[in-house]
Amino acid sequence: MTDLAPFRDDPGFHYTQPPAPKWQFGDGLRTDSALGARWKQDEDLGFKIFDPAKEEPRNIYKLMTSGIVPRPVAFVSSQDKQGVANLAPFSYFNICNHNPPMISVSVNCKGDVPKDTARCIMETGEFTVNIMSEAFAEAANWTSVEAPYEVDEWVGSGLTRVPSTLVKPPRVLESAFSMECELYKSVPLASPSTPDKPTSYMLIGLVKLIHVRNAVLTEAGNTVDPHKLAPIARMGDITYSTLGSGFRIPRPQWDDVKAEYEKRAS
Repeated sequence: MTDLAPFRDDPGFHYTQPPAPKWQFGDGLRTDSALGARWKQDEDLGFKIFDPAKEEPRNIYKLMTSGIVPRPVAFVSSQDKQGVANLAPFSYFNICNHNPPMISVSVNCKGDVPKDTARCIMETGEFTVNIMSEAFAEAANWTSVEAPYEVDEWVGSGLTRVPSTLVKPPRVLESAFSMECELYKSVPLASPSTPDKPTSYMLIGLVKLIHVRNAVLTEAGNTVDPHKLAPIARMGDITYSTLGSGFRIPRPQWDDVKAEYEKRAS
């Protein structure tokens, strides 16, 4: 990869207009821009249908992880009852509730056995989730190594453990946004044809505390500035992505659109 351009250490995050700023009620896909026209034209190429029942799981993995993008990454710190530490990144991750605050992380099995992270969390009921940022991407990625159980991924990553407040697993000092979590529920995920053989576990965590670096907060102090957080996300294969630009689109208010809807729907 040495033939690639060097990483820009301050690529920035900036706001732009939305893709179709003249969009109005009922417009659907507007084709009065190069983007819209090209997107419409691509419909003529048709669709290829993939049936998971007829495909190898590995092929479905490649397809879904390349199509469901970008995915935020949960950098999970856990430990077993004996205190053996585990640190690993997972991109089957997202917020699933805010009241109470909950997140979900899905961890695939290795054969018929839960991976270390899932086993530790289900054994102790505690873990931390740390958001990965650009500045320590390589260090965090090192922990994705398929190492023997006794290997301490913290050592290979060179990252810094810092004691958590309410749970035993440490959080990552280098992470600007960390959550201390208790296991709310573990859900085994299996094929309907073999319901007693989970292929992964979805772990729902109840967020007990959130640690946010002052340096990444907005001026209001209660939200995170995406430019300062500089999170990285997973794409397909071994590709990570960074934030580039964003646009704001107001959420429609029913009182404002009700009359137009009733007119069009009648």
